[in-house]
Amino acid sequence: MRQSLILIISLIAVSFGFSQENINSFTLQQAIDYALVNNRQVKNSARDIDAAIKQKWETTATGLPQINGQISYINNIERQFPGIDFNNDGIEDIGAKQNATPSITLNQILFDGSYLVGLQSAKVFLEISENAKVKTDLEIRKAVINAYGNVLLAEESIKILERNVDVLEKNLNDITKIYENGLEEEESVEQLQITLSSVKSNLSNTLRLKDLGYQMLNITLGLDLDNTTVLSDTLETLAMINLELTLLESSNDVQNTIDYKIANNDKVSKELLVKLEKSRALPTLNGFFTGSYIGNNDKFRFFSSSQAWAGTAAMGFNLDIPLFGSGLKSARTQRAKINLEKSKDDLTETEQRLKLQIASSKSEFKFAVEDYENKQQNLALAERIETKNQTKFFEGIASSFELRQAQTQLYAAQQEFLQAMLDVINSKAALETVLNTPIN
Repeated sequence: MRQSLILIISLIAVSFGFSQENINSFTLQQAIDYALVNNRQVKNSARDIDAAIKQKWETTATGLPQINGQISYINNIERQFPGIDFNNDGIEDIGAKQNATPSITLNQILFDGSYLVGLQSAKVFLEISENAKVKTDLEIRKAVINAYGNVLLAEESIKILERNVDVLEKNLNDITKIYENGLEEEESVEQLQITLSSVKSNLSNTLRLKDLGYQMLNITLGLDLDNTTVLSDTLETLAMINLELTLLESSNDVQNTIDYKIANNDKVSKELLVKLEKSRALPTLNGFFTGSYIGNNDKFRFFSSSQAWAGTAAMGFNLDIPLFGSGLKSARTQRAKINLEKSKDDLTETEQRLKLQIASSKSEFKFAVEDYENKQQNLALAERIETKNQTKFFEGIASSFELRQAQTQLYAAQQEFLQAMLDVINSKAALETVLNTPIN
């Protein structure tokens, strides 16, 4: 009996431990830190950097010495030349049936303009990959903040709606009793029923949105879709943290933004393409050294110590001089120059767009803070108005229509205040993203 009890307790403990291992609790900053390691887009952008590093070395290695070995074996089924006793052992070797030729060749680029441009391009490609990683990190950070805030908004909305349902059900119960005693009109009951039905419908929809919000957050974090995630921060706490306006005083220099750097990378890469096309008109010089041994035998005995080998070695240079290409190189160069001019205009366009985007983001953030303060005051007023109308209604001074109007105004003010808090958080995140603030 005692052993059975121990077994049951152990199974319960293991089961509880297993159920807890998929539960993750995050503050907003912890969620951001987790996503910047585990988000799938982030991981792939890190892999792109690794691939760019390998490509850079691949490009470099093409200009370093290349050594290749080769072994050629021929079995002359039908010999064309008479044999010669090369080894003076009574066996005809030259023109013999068996032939083996091991060789080794070293090739080295001595001058190639396209190789030099390739080295520069590999460096720029690595920089492009690194900037793309920064861009991805910024966007994922903003996505986590948005997803985290949406879940908190749903959670807070559910709490408020549930409280509203409780209050309305109590009011409906009270007014129904008054109506049954003949002291109130049926319309008053119906007005409260309409309001209660509307609030319950909003509650059901918000519960569904909360589930979707958690799933979106899990995907953004890099977790399984149905992972159990717990949020440690509250919407109000995050809003209060983000009310600080010092970010509005930050520099508007767009050259520090990641979008400008990416556009500039594109311009530099187009400049290198122009250099590449021009380099194709230059001569290329390659050097080589090759050495080989030739062995002949009437039988396959090349691994024998008595096998004779004739050695050869040679070195030389190959100079390739472009002379005439029917305008092909010129057309390629002109096309590359056209693309370069386009990239310059794109860079200017990006610079102007970023200036506008920074100004717009600052304006939106400032408005969000001001709107938060306004909605906070409106909520306080709506609560007082609803309380007064509820008192007047049960005292017979106010009509059911006036009470419903005050309740509807209160419920709208509640949602607007929650949305205002979320707007402060999201607008701050958008401004930080365009300014590269979290990265810099």
